[in-house]
Amino acid sequence: MERSSSFSQPDHPLHHDRYITVLSIDGGGIKGIIPAVILDFLESQLQELDGKQTRLADYFDVIAGTSTGGLVTAMLTSPDENNRPLYAAKDIKPFYLDNCPKIFPQTHSWFPFGKELKSLLGPLYDGKYLHGILKEKLKNTKLSQSITNVVIPAFDIKRLQPVIFSTYEAKRSALLDAKFSDICISTSAAPTFFPGHEFATKDEKGNVREYNLIDGGVAANNPALIAISEVMKQVFDSNMELLGRRGVELPRLLIVSVGTGAARVDEKYNTKLAAKWGIFDWLLYGGTAPLLEIFTQASADMVDFHTSLLFQALVSEDNYLRIQDDTLCGIESSVDVATRENLDRLVTIGERLLKGPVSRVNFSTGLTEPIQNGGTNEDAITRYARLLSTERKLRQAKNIESGRPTTHAQLRIGCGGGIGRRLKMESMVNNYRERLMCYYPLMSSINVLSPPVNKVFWK
Repeated sequence: MERSSSFSQPDHPLHHDRYITVLSIDGGGIKGIIPAVILDFLESQLQELDGKQTRLADYFDVIAGTSTGGLVTAMLTSPDENNRPLYAAKDIKPFYLDNCPKIFPQTHSWFPFGKELKSLLGPLYDGKYLHGILKEKLKNTKLSQSITNVVIPAFDIKRLQPVIFSTYEAKRSALLDAKFSDICISTSAAPTFFPGHEFATKDEKGNVREYNLIDGGVAANNPALIAISEVMKQVFDSNMELLGRRGVELPRLLIVSVGTGAARVDEKYNTKLAAKWGIFDWLLYGGTAPLLEIFTQASADMVDFHTSLLFQALVSEDNYLRIQDDTLCGIESSVDVATRENLDRLVTIGERLLKGPVSRVNFSTGLTEPIQNGGTNEDAITRYARLLSTERKLRQAKNIESGRPTTHAQLRIGCGGGIGRRLKMESMVNNYRERLMCYYPLMSSINVLSPPVNKVFWK
């Protein structure tokens, strides 16, 4: 069923600080080429508006990435010697084409089950090339030095809990201020493919924190909700960088979420097939890793589902753009078949996705469906580029008027006092709850954003 959209309608006039802007990039191994193509187009549109020197990090308040998306995030936000982004978006696709075959070397064994046998004895890849190139490119740059706010998840197998690396927290605690290279190695350490990564951080008092991390996709393969949570955390912690005079309201979030593709339509697994599987087949079957793929895809889909629901409940669907392809087939959906032929095919898929229709998740089927009058993803990205450009110019003008620096990550917006701010927060939460109950009455039995949670945020 097609739904309507205003993506193709003219932009509305903007005020100062109308949007809090978020870019989210999914995990997916070599399929990171797909978001690389999408982000190249977005940055090119911004450059047409504001000049060739502009970069994505100049426009987004938060950039979040998981696994391969974490690598892309680091490339877009890690500073060079001039404190500008290390990579332009156009450089990411060539980076993947050049380095993926070395990160995921394709061996040709005379034994028909060579890959499967290797996976029984340890990770399929030693990760040495990946570790080396990340350390070479990112050097000793720490998370607190990022050009804009960054969010990258990983999972600590020693503590059995997610670890969310964020610029905001890194600036508050040296124990959370890890090197970009360590974070990227960790968030990319997919079980059965790469070994986990161990490192430690130390603060000025000599306290040490050890990390034993694996792929962030285990926790959140789609980091969009984590990015939203990071924004709200800064709000509730009275961080003035993201607070407006009216308080932060969720409809003011502007989110671009880019997926790495899925084989949902291909339907390559079924219960009759899986009924015969043991541990070995669940871990590796036909050159894919079913268990890992199912976990990461389920995680990404649930995030898309809840984010779509949230923006629908707030009557602000057009503030959330999800770009994802559900039609990958065969080895296209693999995270590690890094042959030149398959990599080129992924580039083509990314280009085709740009020409495809804007789509949203159907809450009944779980599939993404075209939106009526939504135009193409290119159209939507072009519109978002205009919104981002205008927002940045208004912020720069406001900062110049107040004599503040114009760098995006250091944006500061005034806000009201403590009691007034709390009342605004309570109003925002109540508004969200009422809208959610209106759309989904069955959720009335669930205490959404319960008072105990509020006390934690507002203590």
